[in-house]
Amino acid sequence: MRIRPGGQQGRVLCWARVTYRFGPFTLDPGSYRLFRGADVVPLSPKIIDLLLHLAGRPGTLVSKDALFTALWPDVAVSDNALTQAVSDLRQALGDDAATPTYVQTVSRRGYRFIAPVETAEAAEPKAPPIDEGQRPGELPAIAVLEFANLSTDREFAWLASGIAETVTNDLRSEGTGRIIDRVRVVEAVRRVGSDLSALRQELHLDLAVVGSFQRAADKLRITARIVDVRSGEAVADAKADGPIGQVFDMQDRIVAQFAEALGPAAGRSGRPYRETASLEAYRAFTEGRVRLESLDTSLVTGAIADFERAVALDPRYAVAHVALGNGRFWQYEMSRAKNHPDQALLTRAIDHVRRAIELNRDLAEAHATLAFLLVSAGRFADAVVSARRAVTLEPGYWGHHFRLAHAQWGTERLRTLARAIEMYPEFPFAHFEGAMVHIARGALDRAESVLREGTIAQDRQANQRQRYPAKGLHWLLGLVRLAQDDRDEARDEFGREVVAGPSQLYAAEFAMNAYDGTGFVALADDHPAGAIPPFRRALELYPEHARSLVGLAAAHAAHGDDRAAAAAF
Repeated sequence: MRIRPGGQQGRVLCWARVTYRFGPFTLDPGSYRLFRGADVVPLSPKIIDLLLHLAGRPGTLVSKDALFTALWPDVAVSDNALTQAVSDLRQALGDDAATPTYVQTVSRRGYRFIAPVETAEAAEPKAPPIDEGQRPGELPAIAVLEFANLSTDREFAWLASGIAETVTNDLRSEGTGRIIDRVRVVEAVRRVGSDLSALRQELHLDLAVVGSFQRAADKLRITARIVDVRSGEAVADAKADGPIGQVFDMQDRIVAQFAEALGPAAGRSGRPYRETASLEAYRAFTEGRVRLESLDTSLVTGAIADFERAVALDPRYAVAHVALGNGRFWQYEMSRAKNHPDQALLTRAIDHVRRAIELNRDLAEAHATLAFLLVSAGRFADAVVSARRAVTLEPGYWGHHFRLAHAQWGTERLRTLARAIEMYPEFPFAHFEGAMVHIARGALDRAESVLREGTIAQDRQANQRQRYPAKGLHWLLGLVRLAQDDRDEARDEFGREVVAGPSQLYAAEFAMNAYDGTGFVALADDHPAGAIPPFRRALELYPEHARSLVGLAAAHAAHGDDRAAAAAF
């Protein structure tokens, strides 16, 4: 294992306004894509980084140490990670290691890009980048922080989250920037506080929306500003006053002022549909969403009750129906590792989301959520249709692209995942989904490379709360190593999964999988006594789980305890 000091955050290269051309390929740092003719070659951000590092220095020997420092600063990785990354790059280029056209291996020293490279000036972006970390021509990354309650009125404390969520969604609809998930913002604030410099490093921000609200009798004032996180200067200010019952209109006015200040956006989809006129329904929905986004399974029932209250107050509240579907789906997900998952919960979840679409056919989150649920129901073609509808409605949101990839398979999944990762590089589960395709194709080396990159992100996010928890990659990597008969490393990966953050949704399921994997490794090592404890640990998490019982029975039988084996069977 290697740790390469670098002290770098985010991308490893400066964004030059040039393109690199070699053979039939064009590498565009501005859009962060590799083209073969007019077609995009699907590559992960890490492989793009590697290609930029090599093609930007044609004919120059780039040492392994330099590549480790550039690609994995401050992270422990094995030499195999670099070997696999180069292998992935060669496969994408159609290159041959024995007779290379592009990437030459210099034994024990490093790599050299040997193809002739032409550089050309890229088109100037329409607006200058706000931050040196923002790629030319790319919309700024914007985070909305929770609004401060200046009146310290606890009865309306929920508005801190409610206003932030509404402004986040409305800015996304306006298409004025790449809007960061509110859950990611909240978790980042928990880790590093609300200092904008720290949040800039944590979330790779360009702009932040900071604001407050203050209640006086039945009146409410909302003030907000957009801040350039690099300079600390305000680039837009907004203020709205009015009766508390008109809070929705006030939020619309805030976003409209911001949109006007930021200028026209090509991705604008028009004023967002305002979901409810009921302040109490809005409050119930907001409180339920906060509970659900905690990823604390003990709070799911309470969140569902909140969403049901919101729907009872306003039966036409579309996003509350989506949230209710998500709550029921979470209940289903908590049952999916059992011998008999509760399919009725999945059916109810789908019904709730379909109702939301009946109420608002242009609600992108409803179509994307429906796609995710339909995959669990095995209805992949319908799921693809729903996910594509979400992407059409909100093309700038990475989550919709991921849900589309989740509904797809093969090359289509890999291509769509590459787009999602381009928009959100720190999303580990995308690597899990891509690795599944490589495993199905028997390309275990490629699967391992993808998973190793993903485990780096998983370990960084081990105990973070987010809509898609970072779980399962070490377990799947352990299975890949076990399939390659590397039992020691498989055992190590299973162990890493068990300790990679026990408190989140899916954590218990993947921990059970990892304990089972450890038990089966012990059986493969002809050590049945060592297999019994991990199978028992798995059964503590999911009592009477069939696979764990089979493993325990096999371990008892191999250990000579026929009575215990028969009982387990």
